[in-house]
Amino acid sequence: MSLALIICAGVALDAALGEPRRAHPLVAFGRLASRLEQRFNPAGGGWRSHGVTAWCLAVLPLTLLTWLLTQVTSLAWAVDIFALYFALGLRSLYEHALPVAQALRLGDLPLARERVGWMVSRNTAALDTTGVARAGTESVLENGSDAVFAALFWFIVAGAPGVVLYRLSNTLDAMWGYRNERFERFGWAAAKIDDVLNYIPARLVALTYALLGNVALALRCWRRQAPMWDSPNAGPVMASGAGSLGVSLGGAAEYHGEVHERPRLGEGPAPRARDIERAMNRVVAGVALWLLCLTLWEVGIA
Repeated sequence: MSLALIICAGVALDAALGEPRRAHPLVAFGRLASRLEQRFNPAGGGWRSHGVTAWCLAVLPLTLLTWLLTQVTSLAWAVDIFALYFALGLRSLYEHALPVAQALRLGDLPLARERVGWMVSRNTAALDTTGVARAGTESVLENGSDAVFAALFWFIVAGAPGVVLYRLSNTLDAMWGYRNERFERFGWAAAKIDDVLNYIPARLVALTYALLGNVALALRCWRRQAPMWDSPNAGPVMASGAGSLGVSLGGAAEYHGEVHERPRLGEGPAPRARDIERAMNRVVAGVALWLLCLTLWEVGIA
C-alpha cells in the first residue's frame, strides 16, 4: 500500500470521525504522564535528569511497541493508518476554530471569548473582537503546524513509530514544557525534544503557508520577524502565515495574570472573523499540497 494512500486513509478517518469521544489513547497517555511527573517531580523538585528519565519511560516503550506491531505484515497497514489517525488533529482544529469565527460573525463576543479560550492558553475574558480574531488566527496557524503538518512529516519519515514518537513528545511538551518554578528543570527535556522534532516541519509549514498566499510578503515576514519570536519554531510558522494572509498578528497578550508584549508578525490590517477561516483554509490546502507532492514523488520513483 503506497504511503500517499495510507495518509489519505488516515486523513479521511480523521475527517469522518474526528477525535474519539471515548477512550482516546492520548487521554490514557496523559494520565500516565501525570503519574510519572508526580513520581519524578514531587513538589517541583525534579532535576533535568529526572525529566529525561520520565520522558524515556513515557515515550520509548510505546514507540517500540508500535514498531513491533508494524513488523507483523498482516497488521502493518492498519497500524500505520490508525497511528496516523490518532495523531492527527485536523478535524479537531476545524471544530474549535469555526465556532469562534461564527460567534464573531453573529456579534456574540462573550461566546467568541469562551470558544477561543478553548484554543489558547492566554486570558480571553477581556478580549475585544479584534483580540479574539487575532488569538483564533494565531492558534490555527500554530496548531496547524503542530497537530497536522508535523504529524504528517514524521509519518512520512518514519511511519507509525515516527508519528507516535512525535505525538507523544508533543503531548509531553504541552504538559511539562512550561518555564515556571514547577517545570523549569523537570520539563526542560520535553521542551527541547519537541523543539528538535518540530524544527524541520515548522520550516516546511512556513514555506507551505507562503506558497498558498502572498509569497513575497510571507517570505519577508519570515526572514525579518521570526527571529524576534520566543519560540524557534512558532516564529517562522506564524510570521509566514501572517504574511501569507496579509494581516498583523502578535502584540500584547495576557498569560497567567502577566501581560506579555509580543513582537508584531505579518503586515496589514488586524484580523477579523474571516481570517480565522482563511487560516483554516491554508491548513487544509497545505495538506492537499503535501499529498500531491508525495503522490508525484512516488509516481516519479515507481
